Amino acid sequence: QQLRNAALWLFPWKPPKLVLMNTKLETSDLRWTTPPADDPEWEELSGVDDEFNSVRTYQICTPNSPSSYWLRTRWIPRKMATTLYVEIRFTVMECAGLNQRHCKETFNLYYYPSDSDEATPTHPAWMENPYVKVATVAADHLLRRDGERRSNIKVLRLEQLQGAGLYLAFHSQGTCMALLSVRVFYRKCPSLRRAFAFFPETIPHSLVEQAQGVCVENAVAPPGEQSRTPSMLCGEDGQWVGQPTSSCACRPGYEAGGSNLWCRACPSGHFKARPGPSGCSPCPANSNTPVPGSAECPCRLDYYRADSDPPHTACTRPPSAPRSIVSQINDTTVTLEWSEPLDRGGRGDLTYRVLCSNCGGLVSSCSPCDDSVLYRPTQHGLTQRRVVVWGLRPQTKYMFTIQSVNGVSVFSQSEPASDRVNVTTSRDGTTAAASENSLSLEWSVPVLQNQHHILDYQLRYSPKDGEEPGQWQYVSTRSSSVVLTGLQRAVQYQVQVRARSQAGYGSFSAPITFNTKPDAVGHSQLLLTGVLVATGILLLIAVAIVAAYSIKVYIDPFTYEDPNEAVREFAKEIDASFVKIEEVIGAGEFGEVCRGRLRIPGRKENYVAIKTLKGGYTEKQRRDFLSEASIMGQFQHPNIIHLEGVITTSCPVMILTEFMENGALDSFLRLNDGQFTTIQLVGMLRGIAAGMKYLSDMSFVHRDLAARNILVNSNLVCKVSDFGLSRFLTENSSDPTYTSSLGGKIPIRWTAPEAIAYRKFTSASDTWSYGIVMWEVMSYGERPYWDMSNQDVINAIEQDYRLPPPPECPASLHALMLDCWQKERGNRPRFSEVVAALDRLIRNPASLKVTHPEGLSPSQPLLDQRIPPPLSACGSVSEWLRAIKMERYEQSFLQAGFTSLDIVSQLNTEDLLRVGVTLAGHQKKILSSIQTLRIRKTPPTLLY
Repeated sequence: QQLRNAALWLFPWKPPKLVLMNTKLETSDLRWTTPPADDPEWEELSGVDDEFNSVRTYQICTPNSPSSYWLRTRWIPRKMATTLYVEIRFTVMECAGLNQRHCKETFNLYYYPSDSDEATPTHPAWMENPYVKVATVAADHLLRRDGERRSNIKVLRLEQLQGAGLYLAFHSQGTCMALLSVRVFYRKCPSLRRAFAFFPETIPHSLVEQAQGVCVENAVAPPGEQSRTPSMLCGEDGQWVGQPTSSCACRPGYEAGGSNLWCRACPSGHFKARPGPSGCSPCPANSNTPVPGSAECPCRLDYYRADSDPPHTACTRPPSAPRSIVSQINDTTVTLEWSEPLDRGGRGDLTYRVLCSNCGGLVSSCSPCDDSVLYRPTQHGLTQRRVVVWGLRPQTKYMFTIQSVNGVSVFSQSEPASDRVNVTTSRDGTTAAASENSLSLEWSVPVLQNQHHILDYQLRYSPKDGEEPGQWQYVSTRSSSVVLTGLQRAVQYQVQVRARSQAGYGSFSAPITFNTKPDAVGHSQLLLTGVLVATGILLLIAVAIVAAYSIKVYIDPFTYEDPNEAVREFAKEIDASFVKIEEVIGAGEFGEVCRGRLRIPGRKENYVAIKTLKGGYTEKQRRDFLSEASIMGQFQHPNIIHLEGVITTSCPVMILTEFMENGALDSFLRLNDGQFTTIQLVGMLRGIAAGMKYLSDMSFVHRDLAARNILVNSNLVCKVSDFGLSRFLTENSSDPTYTSSLGGKIPIRWTAPEAIAYRKFTSASDTWSYGIVMWEVMSYGERPYWDMSNQDVINAIEQDYRLPPPPECPASLHALMLDCWQKERGNRPRFSEVVAALDRLIRNPASLKVTHPEGLSPSQPLLDQRIPPPLSACGSVSEWLRAIKMERYEQSFLQAGFTSLDIVSQLNTEDLLRVGVTLAGHQKKILSSIQTLRIRKTPPTLLY
C-alpha cells in the first residue's frame, strides 16, 4: 500500500482511455467520404507527422473559393459511452502569405448520430442540419512560407450522445489545411475500493447516474439498510467524484484494515459483536474464543451471560447461599432476616426467593405451603434481606428455604444455593366459633400511605361451590366489623374484602373459607378469631392494592444528576431485533416518525409508532430526545399515549409507543369534516379532559396541549401525547406554530396570557389550551384565530376578545370554553371540574341541542365567524364554495347546471343529494349559507 501511494505521488494517475478510432495507426487508405463531385477538393495523401512517422492525411487548399467542402469519416461505434473525445492533429496555412480574399484560418467539426452504418455519398444531406455542430476549430500555430513547421492539437468533447454510433464530418470554406491524424476515445473510471465498498470499472453515462458497488468481503450493511447498495458518481472525465454513499461496515468478528479498504478477522481471544467501524476487543473475563473472526466470546465452564447482558460484559455465575437466617415468631406470623452471600457471582442483580414448606406436626413429612400463606413485600424477587410471612397455621412446624439468585441462575443445571430454617408457630390466643346461620367478623384498621383515609369497606361472600358473579352477596360498612346473617347451616363459605379510599377501590383479596355450624350451639354470636385474623390479613392485601392506586407525583427527569438514569428507571429497554420498521409516516423535531411492528417473545405482535433520533446528534440532543420517554414512562392512563419502551443500545436511538391508527386529531377532523355527531365530539373532548386530569393530579404541566398533539385510535379514543417537546424547541426551529419568547418557543394561539408574558406555565394554563382544543374539535380542525398574526392574537386577548362558537356548537360547550379562557387563572375550572361538566352534558343530551342565537354572544367574541358567508357576499358559485370551504363540490355543481348564484339560492336537500353532497354536516353548512341574507360583519378595527 505504501509503494502504491508513493507511485501515485510520483506518477499522477490519469483515467484510462479507450480508443474507438485512431488514423495514426492506419496503414492503408482511409477512404473517407466526400460529396459527389467531379474533382473533390479533399485529397487523401501519405505524409509524416512531427516525429517523421508515415501517416495517412487529408489535405485541402481553397483560399480563393468561399464554397463548402465536406469530409466524413467512417461509422464509429460509441460502445455505451455517452461522452466522447475527439483529438485532431492538423496544420493550417497563414492567409496573409496566400493573399486570397476568401481565405480562412478555421474549419468546423460536425457529427451525425446513427444506430448503424447507413450513410451514403448523398445521405445524410451535406448541411448543418441534420449534422450537429461541435465547434469551429482555430489554429494556434499557422504555417508560413519558409517558416517553422508546427502542427496543432485540439481535443473536443461530444456530450449526451445517443444511438449506437456516429460519423464525424469536417467542413472547410476557403481553408488551406491538412488533417494529420484523428483519434476518437472515451474515458472510464477504474475499479476502486473505498469505505468498505468495491466499485468495478465504470463507463460514465450522466452527471446524475450513480455507479453501483458491493460491500467488500466480510463487510455488510447494518440492519434495515441491506437494500441500500453502495453508490458513487463516475465523472465524465473518467474520474470518481466525491465520496461513496456506502453503509458498508465490517461485519461482526471483523475490523477495518487498509484505510477502510478491507476487513480482517479478529484474532483469537478477541471479538467484535456488532457491525461498524469499531475495532476488535479482548474477550471479557471468564470467556475466550480460539477461533478468529468471532462475534462473541463463549463463557468458560460454569460461567454464563444473561439474555440481557451485552456480549462485551464478563461472564458470571450464580451466587452462593445466603447466610445466618434469623427468625422471629409472633403467633402465626414469622419474620425472617438473613445476611448477604459471600459470593454474589460477579453480578449486581442479586435477589432472593422464599420457599415455604408445611411440615404439619412435629414428625410428619413436609409439603409446599398453600396460597393462604402471604409474604410482605413479596415471595420472589426480593432485593432486601427481610420478609414477613403471615397466614400460617397455629402450632405448626414450617421449613423456610431462602434462595439467592441472579440473572444467570436459570442457566445453571443445579438448584440455586440456599439456606434453611425450621420454625414452629405458637398457639393462637383466641378460639374460632360460628353459629348455625350467622358470623361476626372484625379486623384492624390499616394505616394508608399518601395521607389517604379509608372511606368504607366492601365485603362479599358466597357458598364455596358458588363462584358465579350472580351468587356473590355484598355488604358495605364504614366500621372495621360486620355481622353476616341469614347463612345456611353446615355450609362452607368464602369471603373477600376490599377497602375504598380517595384513590378508589382496591382489588378484592383472595377468598378465605369457613364453615357454619351444623346445629345451634346455644350461644350468642361468637367472635370468629381465626376468620378475623384471615380477614385482617386479606384487608392488608386490599389496602396494599389501594395504596398502589394512590396518585403518584411526576418526577422531572432533568432533576436527575444523570438524565440517563431517569430513562433506565422509567422506560423499558427493548432489543432492536424485536422491532421491524415498515414505513415512514411523518417527521418530528428530532428525526423521522415511523410505523412498525413490535414482536417480543411470549407476547402478541402489535403495531407501534417509532420516533427515531436522526444521525449526527449531540449528547444534549440525545438527552432531550429520551427525556420524553422518561416523562411518558411515568404515566398509565387510557387517555395518555402508552410508552412501549426505548432502544438506546444501538443506532438509531428510538422511542416506541402504541400506534394510533387515525393519527393527529386536527388532521383527522379536517379529513372527516361534518361526519360526527355532537355527542361523539363531546366524547372525544371528555377523553382528552380525563387524560389532562390525570396529568394535573400528578403535578405535570403539558405546556403544548393542542389538537395536533392529540392522537386518535381506530375506536375514536383520544390520547394526549408529545410530552415536554415544546420546552426543547430551539430558536432555529422552523415550525411556524411556535413563536420565540424569553426562554424558548411557545405556541401563541394555544397559550394562556400569563404563560406568554411571564412564562407562568401551570395546570391553569393547560386549561386555557384545553379550551382552544375544544374550539378546534367543534370546528373540525379549523385554525384558531384563522389568518390573524400572532401579535394580533395577543392584542385581541389582552382586550378581552375571545373566539366565537363554531358553527352548530352547543351554547353549553362554548360557555365552558369561555370559562377556560378566564383572564385570571384562578377563575378557570380545574380539569376534574371540566370532566364533571362534560359528564353532565353526556348524561343530558338535550342540553347539547341548544346553540347560540344569531348575532354576537355577550362574551365579546373575537370575530363573528360562526355563520358561513352568505351568497350575497360572493361573486360566483366557485367563489362561494371556496369561501365556505366546500370547493370539493365545485365540479359537481357546475356539471349539474348550478352555474349561477340565482339558481343556487333555490337549492334544497334533494338537490344537494343529487349533486353528491351526502354528509349531513356539509348539507347544513351549504344550506345555512344559502339561507343567510346578511353580510358577515368585519372584524373590529382595534385588532389590526
